Amino acid sequence: MGSNYTFVFTRELKRIFTDPGVMLIFFIATLVYPLIYKAMYYNERIEDIPVAVVDLSQSSDSREFLHKWNAAPDVKLTHTCASMAEAEALLKDQKVHGIIYFPRDFAAQLADPLGQAHISLYCDMSSFLYMKGIYLSCNQVMLESMRNIQIDRYEDMGMDKEFAWALVQDAPYHETALFTPTGGYGSFLIPAVLMLILHQTMLFGICMLAGTAREENNVIYRTVGKHRSFGVLHMVVGRALAYFVIYYALAAILVGFFPRLFDLPHIGNIGDILRFNVPYILACIGFSLCVSLVIRNRESGLVLLISTSLIFIFIAGVSWPKEMMPDIWRLAACLLPYTFGVHGFIHINSMGATLEQVQWEYVALWQQALWYFAIYYIVMYISSWRQDRKNLLQESVLESQEVQDTVQTDR
Repeated sequence: MGSNYTFVFTRELKRIFTDPGVMLIFFIATLVYPLIYKAMYYNERIEDIPVAVVDLSQSSDSREFLHKWNAAPDVKLTHTCASMAEAEALLKDQKVHGIIYFPRDFAAQLADPLGQAHISLYCDMSSFLYMKGIYLSCNQVMLESMRNIQIDRYEDMGMDKEFAWALVQDAPYHETALFTPTGGYGSFLIPAVLMLILHQTMLFGICMLAGTAREENNVIYRTVGKHRSFGVLHMVVGRALAYFVIYYALAAILVGFFPRLFDLPHIGNIGDILRFNVPYILACIGFSLCVSLVIRNRESGLVLLISTSLIFIFIAGVSWPKEMMPDIWRLAACLLPYTFGVHGFIHINSMGATLEQVQWEYVALWQQALWYFAIYYIVMYISSWRQDRKNLLQESVLESQEVQDTVQTDR
């Protein structure tokens, strides 16, 4: 029986290593994509983002605000415009990536104890990094200015300065970035992308192999006849083992070596990460095999890869809070190994959690692997049974035809 598993295992490896397209996806794409993403976010954050100023107030308050904001490393006030139309033209020409607007009554509203002063901020959304740098730096200056304004108003009301300060900041705090010291987008995004690359390249490659087999009418992928020396279980386990050997090695490189190479957060225990990857890789294999059941041609895998990658990273709750998603999307996310895999990996790798502290994700991945392999086995068993019946029917028809031909010859 062991030879049957070995036969399927070696046969699947041969199919992988003799298919240039699958080799490209499994090895080249898996190892090159992280380099591309890191190159895109190499600097982690953008500094000296050009911003245009439309200051209709022309007051000392607006000038003080701009002076503090310009001192931030993220922005650089490069243009002073007389109107919003002039600033919008600069934004359309990409000469600036943001506009700050002070209305005429800005100083008057600040001077009014009951007044509310307004500032309008416009950001270039062609890159998230532009919006992040402009918005966060402006927000920090605004919060500091609001605190000073409140203190001044309390003093005008006759309060002592120390008492006014206590009212404004009765709970002092210091902000510390625990898991992304640079505050960069790359440190936040790339660990999640590493797990997505493993998930999606495996899905694409397995679907390519299945589509090629169906185009070639290869019975290996649609049935296992009872006259063969191996059964459905041998085929499922042998194929899964071939994918596991390849992708566990790739996962060890991606999640064990790349974060250290790129100087990403990697405070977790490497042993816990490698143990966590076992059910993750198995769940991804089972999921990919189940999806491959509906793939009819080689190109369908590429369409699936392009159309699902962004959806997966959004509904997994990485780039968008899952608490703000409709229930239907949160339920759909639970069907993906990536959802549990990415959260468990980030908790261990970037936040220093132990394997015991991600038991929810760890157990969920084992359950997913079990269910997906069970589904794939049942479908392949039914397909084998139907094919056997079809073969038996064809054999009986041929035997009947031979008997009739023999009778006619005797006559």
